[in-house]
Amino acid sequence: MTETSRTTHRLSLDKAVEYLLDECRIVLPGIQVLFGFQLATVFTTRFADDLGPGEQRLHLLAIALVAVAIALIMTPAAYHRQAEPGQVSEGFVRVSTRLLLASLPPLAVAICLDFYLVARLVLGAGWVAWLAGGLLLVFIGLWFVLPRIRRRRDRRDS
Repeated sequence: MTETSRTTHRLSLDKAVEYLLDECRIVLPGIQVLFGFQLATVFTTRFADDLGPGEQRLHLLAIALVAVAIALIMTPAAYHRQAEPGQVSEGFVRVSTRLLLASLPPLAVAICLDFYLVARLVLGAGWVAWLAGGLLLVFIGLWFVLPRIRRRRDRRDS
């Protein structure tokens, strides 16, 4: 074994559920704050005066995507309380993990759409769409590509 290799072990079902729900609890407040700011923005004069109807619709789409992400992240708790009260199962961990991962694409797109709108207001340039696209690539790289690279490397090394 090399110095950079690491020892892994399988989590108990109870620990896996605990970690999963903790991850949801950590992510949710930030998304809720974002959602609140998105809603408040609609009531500012700058929103009405400086964004055209198409851009206002983009913001509405971003709000809808964040709402979907919130629903996906909150579903494991609701599911657990109703479908498996008082117990945990590997099926719950599997479904909940999928729900948490499914929340990431709509969240990333929503953040990038709102970033585009803010950058357009601040910089007033058409090329800000490229900045938003670059930000989306950062999310894809960090949230999806990096974990898959690590998983492949771990499988190859074991």
